[in-house]
Formats: sequence, structure tokens, C-alpha cells
Amino acid sequence: MKTKSLFIFAMGAVILGLSSCAINTNATRSNSAINTQAEQEIKIAGSNSVYPAFEVLASAYEVKNPTTKVSILTPSSSKAGIAGVKDELLDIGTLSRELQQEEKADKLEYYLLAKDGFLVATHPSVKNIINVTTEQLKGIYSGSIKNWQELGGPDAKIVILDRPKEEFAEHLLRKYYLGQDLKISSEAVVLRRESELIAAIQNTPYSIGAFSLAYAISHKLPVNYLSLNGVEPSLENIKNNKYPMVIPIGITIKKSPANSVQEFVNYAMSQAGKEELAKHNFVVFTQKK
Repeated sequence: MKTKSLFIFAMGAVILGLSSCAINTNATRSNSAINTQAEQEIKIAGSNSVYPAFEVLASAYEVKNPTTKVSILTPSSSKAGIAGVKDELLDIGTLSRELQQEEKADKLEYYLLAKDGFLVATHPSVKNIINVTTEQLKGIYSGSIKNWQELGGPDAKIVILDRPKEEFAEHLLRKYYLGQDLKISSEAVVLRRESELIAAIQNTPYSIGAFSLAYAISHKLPVNYLSLNGVEPSLENIKNNKYPMVIPIGITIKKSPANSVQEFVNYAMSQAGKEELAKHNFVVFTQKK
């Protein structure tokens, strides 16, 4: 009887052990599946000028899709974004312009999501100046106007915060106000990224620079917005086509992207995505280009 009891006890232990192994194996498989999902990544890069919009979309999308990581890589240019998608180094390229005809031949899709105003602003230390003319802006950026007092402001030297000439944002400033041939003052501080300029203008007394209007409004930046030739940089003026300096916010992807990429694009183009952008002061579109 004693031997039989020991046998039953031993068999019970073996069964429990096997059950335990089965449970652990299932748990491992389950964890493995979860980890695989969590590692799903969408890589985005391209034009630096439109990054504020994609930071908004990425954050909102990750909340709705916690198993997907949207990685916004080091900003560069629209051209680099297009090349990255074409060479399959990126899933999505961010663009501040439309695709050119020769680029469309590379089996790429283009989507226009929204537009953003390009704001010219000063540090709050620049008092009594709320509007500048084209000629005055040329004078500031060329260095022929060196002191804010010349424009009715404080007696202080103007600090110019500028961007590289190849940036689309800089292209807008030249297209509408400065002209392509204007030589920028040698004393201008050139900043590679818009985020650097935004930080600098908030921390540099008597400075002037240009950057995203939507970002400035959404983050309540303590800077002075400048009207240009009497036209205020406002969402209403952008919608009515009264304010000329506008940055198109677009993306490019392969014509047959991975499901995760297409799902992100679908979200960006959806009503929910547009509402998220509008909530952060971007002017949204509904059409596909």
C-alpha cells in the first residue's frame, strides 16, 4: 500500500511538471508574439520644415497603436526623404513640396496632408515693431539695417537667425520678400535645424528669425509675430490665401508599402488624422494628390 501511494505521488509530480512546462511554453510563445508586435517600426525622415506636423501625427498614432513605433529620424531635406523611400531606407519621406515629374516615375505615391504658415518673428525684447515691409526685411537680412531703433524699436543691434539657403523655408523667404540674389549679412547666425532656431529666438534678445506658425501657436511661444506688408500671419489669412509664405506638408511612400506603413498613411489622411493636425493649428486638406 505504501509503495502504491509513492507511485501515485510520483506520477502526480510528473503530470504537474509537464503541465507547468506546457504553461511556461505557451507563456513564452505569447510573450514572443507580443515582443514581435512591439518591435514593428515605421521610419520617417525628410524635409526639416514639416517635422512639427509629423511629430503630432506620430504621437497620436502611437497612442492608438501601441505595438507600432513611429521613428522620426534626423531631419534633412525633401530630396533626401524621396531618395530614402526610393532606396528602401525609409518607409515614409516627409516633403515640403510636391513630387516632380521625374520623381513620380520612381513608383512613388504622394499625399498632401496640410499646410503651415512660415512665420517671421522677433524676441519679445523687440518692442513697438509689429509690421515690416519687404524693403525693411531686405535691409535687416542684408545687414544694411543694423539697429532696431532704425525701425522705431529699441536701441539695440539686430541679431539675425537664419537657415541654410537650400532649405525650403529659406526658399519661401527669398521667393516672396528677400529675392534670390540678396546677400545675407555675414553676421547672421545660420542654424541647421528649425528646432535650433526656435530655441535660439526665445533665448536671444533682439533676435529675428522665421519658422513654423503652427508650432508657435500650439506651443504658445513667447515671441512677437511680425506682419509683412500689413498682412498678419494667421490661420485665417492662410486659408484665404492672403498670407503668401505657406509650406505644403506632404509625404511620399512606395506604391506597394508594408501594411503598417499604409495604415499610418490611412490614419494621416483620415478625418481623425486631419482633426489632430487642425488641433495643432495646421491648415488641413481633404484631397489626395
